[in-house]
Amino acid sequence: MTEIDFRPPIDAARWLYLYENDCPAPAAAELPDLAAELAEALRHPDPDLRDGAPYVVLRTWIQRDVIDGPLRARLGAVMADRFDDPEVQARTFAPLVLDMIVGRGDFDPAWLAAFRRWYPAETDLRGYDARLGWLHAVAHGADLLGTFGLHPDVDPREMLALAAARLVAPTDALFGQQEDDRLAQGVARTLTRPELSEADAVGWLDALASDFAAGRRGLPTTAAHTSNAMRTLRMLYLLADTGVRTGDAAVPVRPPHAEALKRRLTEVLAPVFQSA
Repeated sequence: MTEIDFRPPIDAARWLYLYENDCPAPAAAELPDLAAELAEALRHPDPDLRDGAPYVVLRTWIQRDVIDGPLRARLGAVMADRFDDPEVQARTFAPLVLDMIVGRGDFDPAWLAAFRRWYPAETDLRGYDARLGWLHAVAHGADLLGTFGLHPDVDPREMLALAAARLVAPTDALFGQQEDDRLAQGVARTLTRPELSEADAVGWLDALASDFAAGRRGLPTTAAHTSNAMRTLRMLYLLADTGVRTGDAAVPVRPPHAEALKRRLTEVLAPVFQSA
């Protein structure tokens, strides 16, 4: 058992105090227990706990290296396990925490494997729930997809294929709260990887082209997942043209194969808009 495997009670007043006082670092001896409490808060059904002061404190402590590499690794393992959690808010906030950790440069292949299993398979795509607050499986997963896509230990082609798998997965849920934009950004960030060939940069779109073609056969309305994909690809076209921010870059970066990508996006999207 590691220091963050158990479920401690959450002291909401403590986290609010830390948040209001610029997140001061605790004594080193306290960190394992506090990390366990933060991990529990980030799966809590109360949105004020899950998405409030504890979230900000954890993000700040990771950015400032208060939570060091070994403790980040243990925290990452807990979040990877959460992709199989029966509670939706636990699953959908796990990628937010992993995004903080991978964004610091940390990486474990097990985290990536767990994320790849979960992201296209998640069926609860609600952006917001009146009781649970923000859930945002698509958007939170998109952010982590883009961060993995920029990590040197991750094959960017895997992240492009994962985005396609998420977009062709059947669902009755329409993306809301700019989730299509967030997924397009995650893909665009991945597409800035210089080692991608032109074929790599456009090949993942074949799965979407096939899905669009299948969806036009005899159906009177556009399927929700097709609508989601169309809107995501339109935003991706814009980002290919104008660039996307990656890391600490001062200006947006265009994918190396932006022109070829725009041509292929136009080809893939054009039949969807043809008159019957």
